[in-house]
Amino acid sequence: MKFCSCIAEYNPFHLGHLKHIDYIKNQLSAEKIVVIMSGNFTQRGEPAVLDKFTRARHAILAGADIVIELPTVFATANAEIFAKGAINILSGLNVSGGLCFGVESGDKLSFLSLADAMNNESKEFKRILKSKLDQGISLAKAKFETVKELSGEEFDQALVSSPNNILGLEYTKAILKCGSTLDIYPMLRDGDHNDTTLKKGITSATSIREVIKTAELKKAKKSVPPFVYKDLDEYPFCFDKMIMASLITTPTDNLAKILDCTEGLENRIKAFSKDHHTADTLVEKVSTKRYPQTRIRRILLSNFLGIDKDLVLDALSSDLYAKVLAVNSSSMDVIPELAASSKIPLLTRKSDSGGLKKLAQKCFDIDLLANDLYSLATNLKYNEHQMVIV
Repeated sequence: MKFCSCIAEYNPFHLGHLKHIDYIKNQLSAEKIVVIMSGNFTQRGEPAVLDKFTRARHAILAGADIVIELPTVFATANAEIFAKGAINILSGLNVSGGLCFGVESGDKLSFLSLADAMNNESKEFKRILKSKLDQGISLAKAKFETVKELSGEEFDQALVSSPNNILGLEYTKAILKCGSTLDIYPMLRDGDHNDTTLKKGITSATSIREVIKTAELKKAKKSVPPFVYKDLDEYPFCFDKMIMASLITTPTDNLAKILDCTEGLENRIKAFSKDHHTADTLVEKVSTKRYPQTRIRRILLSNFLGIDKDLVLDALSSDLYAKVLAVNSSSMDVIPELAASSKIPLLTRKSDSGGLKKLAQKCFDIDLLANDLYSLATNLKYNEHQMVIV
């Protein structure tokens, strides 16, 4: 296989990620690895523990050939939009070969069959789905139960019960829906994605972030490659007041225009913001079983970055761009090779963004804003237009 792609956050890059890249190289025999990676803000609605250029460099040092940024409008959205956005970028690049993703369970056939069934969203599907959501069931589980009820088939519920399985299913759905030629390669991962207990060797990114937050960096030394450990630093950054100030100054009607801020959730957020002056306490107060904390954090972050629902949906139906964050010095040929077949602009320098279409430019401006705000919070300067050669 010439190309194999993966979609990641690397927040931070750890030994499980290293195993994933080794698997692609050694088991799938990929000649080139293309990584689509989140920028400075993540799908959990939080700033990344390290800037995107550092994390991209880590991926190259681990064996990737090129790292391309997932636009912020997708990287900070829910699992379905995150996955669709990433597949859109790969489709725009005309990358052939496969997509390899880590999962807690399941095989290729189980992902393909459930994804195909879930893509058939008829009027009856939407009616039953709404009734299940009204019962307070999570979206992933509600879709699963709806498909099961309509088809009468037995599907593996584990595919909608854990975060990596859910993402893997969304990748597969997006590939099938857009008619991509990408093949899928689910790889069984080690450990629990949400486990906060740090383990030596392969452990969750969540557990590593927890020790970083408590300034106990030495505990992470045996859980990440040496080139990652030397870059780890104090976290979290001082976004809290900025996010809260943005919320306070945003009219309720504008908050309602943000993706996933539905069913009057904007009123609940604004009401509780009067008595809870930190993002953490506000999120804890607003969240419920139906509205999990990550959803609330994404809403606050989208408001902070000026990302509304219309922009996200328009971006999903448009050709955007592929911003190269880093490339392996021995794989420089991958850039002209991708550029030759790509339907979207490949951005490697500042001048490349000059010809972007109006919507693409608007999305790229969000990336620029995210970079500037991240620089402000970390007291470090990051050149948005650079391409790191490792």
